[in-house]
Amino acid sequence: QLQLVESGGGLVQPGGSLRLSCDASGFASGFTLERYAIGWFRQAPGKEREGVSCISGRAGDTGVADSVKDRFTISRNSAKTTVYLQMNNLKPEDTGSYYCAAISWAIWDWCPLLNYYYREADWGKGILVTVSS
Repeated sequence: QLQLVESGGGLVQPGGSLRLSCDASGFASGFTLERYAIGWFRQAPGKEREGVSCISGRAGDTGVADSVKDRFTISRNSAKTTVYLQMNNLKPEDTGSYYCAAISWAIWDWCPLLNYYYREADWGKGILVTVSS
């Protein structure tokens, strides 16, 4: 079971940027995030959790929700232990708690964004992002 810790959230004005980090630990010996797909999710008060972006473990292919396309970018470090979510041109509707989740994943070049795939994922505790003037 992986331990995931999110960081980088906070209060930002509309149009501003934040970069979230998801630090993973607890790998079995010799393993990295290459064995996992990582998803970023968010949940606003009173709304369902939605997938925002994901990255596949092996090829590093990414997926992004239409609601954040061209504004959010997912990436990871070369050691494959940390995943980032760069969020630009933030809008008030981006406000919510952001979570990263990891699932064991063998598909080379695709990652899932639907909650269904993460029903048995390892989850971080989340971090709050508030976009407000």
